[in-house]
Amino acid sequence: MDLFSEEKTIFKLPDAELIYIPNFLNRQKADYLFEHLKSNVDWQHDDIAIFGKTYKQPRLTALYAENKASYSYSNITMHPTPFTSELLAIKQNIEAEAEHKFTTALLNLYRHGNDSNGWHADNEKELGVNPTIASLSLGATRPFHFKHRHIKEERHKILLEHGSLLIMKNQMQHHWLHQIAKTKKDIGERINLTFRSIQPV
Repeated sequence: MDLFSEEKTIFKLPDAELIYIPNFLNRQKADYLFEHLKSNVDWQHDDIAIFGKTYKQPRLTALYAENKASYSYSNITMHPTPFTSELLAIKQNIEAEAEHKFTTALLNLYRHGNDSNGWHADNEKELGVNPTIASLSLGATRPFHFKHRHIKEERHKILLEHGSLLIMKNQMQHHWLHQIAKTKKDIGERINLTFRSIQPV
């Protein structure tokens, strides 16, 4: 099932709520932010452990935060860089839309169609119970697939466009998995910024 609209859309799903805004940033702002982040972020390429074997993670990443709280996933521990003025401004705009306060942004750079993010949930203990996650997409359009852990009929996708914002709320990280799958299509680069709340331990 495709979930797509030209307007802000709220999806009430079993155990989850999603909000998708295709044109959260206009084209000019989205173009500027994409080029700025691509050129100025200190992207890192971490190793990831899968079934006892170590591989290079199939994307580049960076972590920014307003505090010093680290973030750990897939045997990777990231330590944040302070927010830049550009990231603080976009964070404040997203907070107003999401009606939620964020402390941290995990940035991902997908260089081509072979870069991906496999089936997972953002359910690390640092994120707390029922975290709200906001994802801003820049660059190439990629399908966002998500499926319920127990209701096999609940499988969907949304096309995440340049300048769009996706907000995941309620119990989604407990009951749903999501991914950005690999593709053999000749597509361009994509950057996404996933805002979340992490408090120092």
